[in-house]
Amino acid sequence: MLVLVSAACGRSSLTVDPARDGGGTDLGDMSTLDSPLLICGDEVCSASIGETCSTCARDCGPCASCGDTVCDDTGGESCFSCPADCGACPGCGNGTCEAARMEDCAGCPEDCGPCATCGDGACNGSETCSSCSGDCGICPGGCGDGTCSSTESCTSCPGDCGVCRTCGDGACNSGETCTSCPGDCGLCMTCGDGTCNSGETCFSCPTDCGTCETCGDHTCSASETCSSCSVDCGLCERCGDGTCSASEDCTSCSVDCGLCTTCPNRRCDASETCGTCPQDCGRCPTCGDGFCRASDGEDCLTCSPDCDACPTCGDGTCNAATENCFTCPGDCGTCTGCGDGRCGTREDCASCATDCGTCSVCGNMVCETDPARGYETCSNCTADCGACPMRNCSAGLTCAFGCFGFGGGGGIPSIDIACLSSCVASVCADGQFFLQQVINCAVNSFVGGTCSDISCVQTECGTEVMACLRDRC
Repeated sequence: MLVLVSAACGRSSLTVDPARDGGGTDLGDMSTLDSPLLICGDEVCSASIGETCSTCARDCGPCASCGDTVCDDTGGESCFSCPADCGACPGCGNGTCEAARMEDCAGCPEDCGPCATCGDGACNGSETCSSCSGDCGICPGGCGDGTCSSTESCTSCPGDCGVCRTCGDGACNSGETCTSCPGDCGLCMTCGDGTCNSGETCFSCPTDCGTCETCGDHTCSASETCSSCSVDCGLCERCGDGTCSASEDCTSCSVDCGLCTTCPNRRCDASETCGTCPQDCGRCPTCGDGFCRASDGEDCLTCSPDCDACPTCGDGTCNAATENCFTCPGDCGTCTGCGDGRCGTREDCASCATDCGTCSVCGNMVCETDPARGYETCSNCTADCGACPMRNCSAGLTCAFGCFGFGGGGGIPSIDIACLSSCVASVCADGQFFLQQVINCAVNSFVGGTCSDISCVQTECGTEVMACLRDRC
């Protein structure tokens, strides 16, 4: 049977075939149609009139259903939302619930466990009386059971234990005192009674205990010292300040008080030590290591090799209180025995450099180039002076020519061998070969009487000099 629906004024008509429509098509109210009619069964899924898989499966197709063995991605199914149809996601089943892979109890219960829903009326899965009291009931002894247990307090469970009483509620509760809560318990009555009672101090009750002693009140109190409060008690006496204080003597501070009167008498008396009288008792083990160690009693008087001469040494006057031939040979003259070629027990590099050598110590972090102290260079002490810069033969030649001394009267010049060694050591391998040829030629020219100045050497040794100048390492 065909049903014909017509609209006035030649407007749209719809023919419905009951066989196609199943005899159940609801035409609804056709009186307002003035455009081509849209209806379930026209094979067009029209969202504009609300057609979906639920309202019109004929046009939109059947709805996807998780569990129908078909993984319908258009319907929103995936390995996360429907592992039953789409299979487990990669990584699911390895025993680890990996949030980075978006695994959860819904998409991967194998690893994350079944989902539990608090409030569904059943105490499921990981739900407990603590996490879901609505489903599992209140834990025995827990907050909300009406009993204030030993683990509960007015702070953690006011429902069981009551509201906490606090300072300021008008009641002097347990634990509150006039000290901790004077608002509720009243002011303590002990401060001002004329006695500094237990718990009172100069800070909390100056009326009874007195004003606190403070540094800067111009009074050196019993608890203050020159170390803790120099403003009130004065500066502490210090060895090396130039004043022999009451607490210092020749034994404890020879730099301020001078050497002990028996020093030197060629006998190490009971009051003398290697620190106070090295002339009699010998130098301390550390004296001469290049470091001035005050902790070992070393100073300008007891160990001039390390600490240098005292400030007054060198003024041309031998001050008997602080200077002698041992501590300042420049003012007081050399000690007896100096110059015999032996460095005696009462001699050192400071008192007798002629016998004992210079006071330079490689490794004391000071490059001692002053002839009075030593002859350290980058060649013989890289620890103090650093490594020598590599130079070519031309630079080495300029350095070497400076090692020859001319007195102005002709003849063989003086040659500083140490200077030449340093000049050669700083030149690269090939440069050293060419420089050695020039030096050999120059020495032969001086010794043979051919030359008496550098200009002559440059002429006589022109071939060797030219080879040196062309060297580029």
